[in-house]
Order: sequence, then structure tokens, then C-alpha cells
Amino acid sequence: MMELLIAFVTGVMGPVMLILVKYYLDQKKKNKPDIVMDTLRVSELVNSKIEHIKDEFDADRVWVSQFHNGGNFYPTGKSIAKFSIMYETVGQSAVSVQTTFKNIPVNLFSKSINELLNNDSIEITNVHDQNVDTYGLRSIADQSGCKSTYLFAIKTIEDRFIGILCVDYTSDYRNLDLEEINHLQVQATSIGGVLMSYLNQ
Repeated sequence: MMELLIAFVTGVMGPVMLILVKYYLDQKKKNKPDIVMDTLRVSELVNSKIEHIKDEFDADRVWVSQFHNGGNFYPTGKSIAKFSIMYETVGQSAVSVQTTFKNIPVNLFSKSINELLNNDSIEITNVHDQNVDTYGLRSIADQSGCKSTYLFAIKTIEDRFIGILCVDYTSDYRNLDLEEINHLQVQATSIGGVLMSYLNQ
């Protein structure tokens, strides 16, 4: 009787268990996200959106930055809040700023980032007008050849501030009207939705 039980376990139960384990591992592998594929898909969506914004608003440069953890403070181990430009599209009359803005500590731009956090947008029609508050961005605008710049907070549905959409004009000054500003805020919200769907996977 014992030999029959051993034969049953090794002959029937063993292969069945092997099939079940293999099925479980295959399902787990199938449900595991493909990080590279997901990153490329999100990049394509965001790049398409900012390219459309550049064309629609006749902008010279459009970029999206995201906040991230850039390491830890010593000796507390507390995370360092930083931001990087992750997506950018540039017209013929502008230069790229993406490589310049990588792993930048948030506190270096605390005035402008606080303004975006509290009011969702910054509208600088003329960065060279001394009567206009540029929220500490004038020297950066000068270095990047920017004449007018518009920044919009990218926030989640839960109102978490996750990034910035920026529309730059380098070839001429540009004064966007209220309808255009509102439309760009909608675009920032749309980009936030794309980024959050990726971050939540």
C-alpha cells in the first residue's frame, strides 16, 4: 500500500505540482511591468504633448521637469528633494537646457517653486523688465536666451506637486492671453495624468 502511495505521489502529484508551479511563475512574469517599455510609452506620450504645445503656441522651447529623490543628507539620512528636466522639445531659434537642469536641489529655486505650489502658474512676459517679478529666474532666463517664459505646476488629482511644464520664447517677447494660459494649465493637468499613471504602475 505504501509503495502504491509513493508511486501515486511521484507519478501523478509531482507532475501536477510542477505544472501548477510553472503556471504560477508564468502568470507572475506576465503581470510584472516591463519598465523599459512603460518608460518609452510614457516618453512618447509626453514628448508628443509638448511638441504639440510648441507648435500650437508657436513656442521656441517647451520642457517638463519632475521632482525626485536625489540622495540623502548626512547624518540624518533625510531625502534630498531635487528636480530634473525629463522631457524637452526645442525649436530652431532656441538651445536645449535639459542637460543643464539635472539633479538640481529644489531649495535653489525655492521662490519660483513656492509660487507654483501656491498659485499654479508663473507668467513672465518680459524677463528683462525690472518692474516684473521673475521669482529668481531672471539670470537663468538670460543664460538660456529666454525673453518670455510661462511655467505651470503639474499636480496629481490629490493635488500633489510632481513637476513643472515650461513654455519659453527666445526669439521674441510673447504675451499670452487668459484663454491661452487656461489652455496650458489644462495641458499641464493632462501631462500630470500621464506621469501619474506611469508612477502608479
